[in-house]
Amino acid sequence: MSRPNLAHSDGQLGLFTDLYELTMAQAYFSQGMHAPATFGLTVRSYPPNRGYLVSAGLDDVLDYLSRLQFDDEAIGYLRSLGSFTTDFLDYLRSVRFTGSVRAIPEGRLFFADEPLLEITAPIIEAQLAETYVINQMNLQTSLATKAARCVWAAQGRGIADFASRRTHGSDAAMKMARASYIAGFASTSNVLAASHYSIPPAGTMAHSFISSFPSELDAFRAYASSFPDRTVLLLDTYDTVAGAWNAVTIAKELESDGHRLTAVRLDSGDYGELSRQVRRVLDGQGLDYVRVLVSGGLDEYELDSLMQDGAPIDLFGVGTKAGVSADAPWSDMVYKIVCFDGRPVMKLSEGKMSLPGSKQIFRRRDEDGSLSSDIIGLQEEAGPVNVEPLLQEVMADGVRISPSSTATELRDSFRDEFASLASRFKNLHRPPQFPVSISPRLQRMTAEVREEAVLTNVSAESP
Repeated sequence: MSRPNLAHSDGQLGLFTDLYELTMAQAYFSQGMHAPATFGLTVRSYPPNRGYLVSAGLDDVLDYLSRLQFDDEAIGYLRSLGSFTTDFLDYLRSVRFTGSVRAIPEGRLFFADEPLLEITAPIIEAQLAETYVINQMNLQTSLATKAARCVWAAQGRGIADFASRRTHGSDAAMKMARASYIAGFASTSNVLAASHYSIPPAGTMAHSFISSFPSELDAFRAYASSFPDRTVLLLDTYDTVAGAWNAVTIAKELESDGHRLTAVRLDSGDYGELSRQVRRVLDGQGLDYVRVLVSGGLDEYELDSLMQDGAPIDLFGVGTKAGVSADAPWSDMVYKIVCFDGRPVMKLSEGKMSLPGSKQIFRRRDEDGSLSSDIIGLQEEAGPVNVEPLLQEVMADGVRISPSSTATELRDSFRDEFASLASRFKNLHRPPQFPVSISPRLQRMTAEVREEAVLTNVSAESP
């Protein structure tokens, strides 16, 4: 099945931008400024307790760029604002993205200050893209990074995405399902996302299902009769341990018919102690094959605590806290111009200085294949020997160069990359910073551009 449509019709995509992008565009237009500009997308600093970031969202950005336009309705709305000239609005009718994109592929690790992508296009086209690019990359990178931390904390236990009902809108729910799967989740409860992204769907039952029957045992029996080969029973509607004994009854009935109870689920209470009690009940009745699934209020911190405590849990359903990246719901992601009309430029604002010029990231590995360090250099640099350049050209002349990778392909890529990152950088609390340096050539360019910018724009007589 094809991927879901973007949240807006093609003709309205141009309006998904901040107003100042359009006011700047008109000023560029009136000045005849159509030369190419390069903008770089970076995360200036890590969110709390992060030691790495996971690239996600590029596929949606490329879809947006390939479909960017203003239809008659969009132009009519802009005209109604009374702020834009007729000749500029006529120009917008013909705007399409004609530039190029170089990016770190999805499912790869990157680090603070590294360009996640660079867009080069006539300045108006590149400027208009800012809002959508940050909107998609910030969300999906945050979610993929949060999910990767959960996968690390779960120590190999399977995790299902249960976040859809608590994410910030339906689009965010779709992105969460995909981003978390790329980062190592095993499945999603979101059926639309499962269908569109070819992710295994997962689901059990709600407490309302249990409550609608005369007894818990009646509810369990009804569910098992419908799904004899994939029954997962929710135990905590009334009493978790009593529910475990009812699950034993169902498991024995299934065995007599040649089937097996798949799992039992805990959704409240002291998960460590309850999982031990339930495990004892099941094992005592010869049901060691029945897995224990835990859900409800979990993220990497709770998962880590349960694993460190040795809780006998086989599977997790992770929802709200991961679906909104609760402890770090945003990142300091910015989209800054680094080159205009062949001239490198930079921003000098205190604490927000940007590096000039179009760049490349060179990744070093140790002899055993583990990630060693990254170097941020200029695009035209050859880089040191035995390094991997991370930024790849993914769009040229407004056309995607290669087809989208499947979520499964990206998941496999992430798994291999994540395995090569040393454990200390995966610490859930205050991890050390991965070594990232700036090449000597980029350092020299930065000093030169900074000096020129100061001489041109900062008067010696300024107070």
